[in-house]
Amino acid sequence: MKLVYFAWIRERIGMNEEEVVLPAGIVTVADLLHWLKGRGPGYDAALQAPEIVRVALDQEHCDHSDPIGHAREIAIFPPMTGG
Repeated sequence: MKLVYFAWIRERIGMNEEEVVLPAGIVTVADLLHWLKGRGPGYDAALQAPEIVRVALDQEHCDHSDPIGHAREIAIFPPMTGG
């Protein structure tokens, strides 16, 4: 599964994207964010407040309670502001 990071989340994690194999038990987007947060200091810094992080499954915005299912790409990015 491909994870893509944007803006300050990318900066804190230290990479644009990565391929991962999710461990058993990762069902929802919230599960994924919790798992990522435990992968190291950069991930922890990026996901200190996971409730504000936006996620898209295969380029469709989703809620944290949504199942990941068979998504091929998950994009993770900070809240957007308009202007």
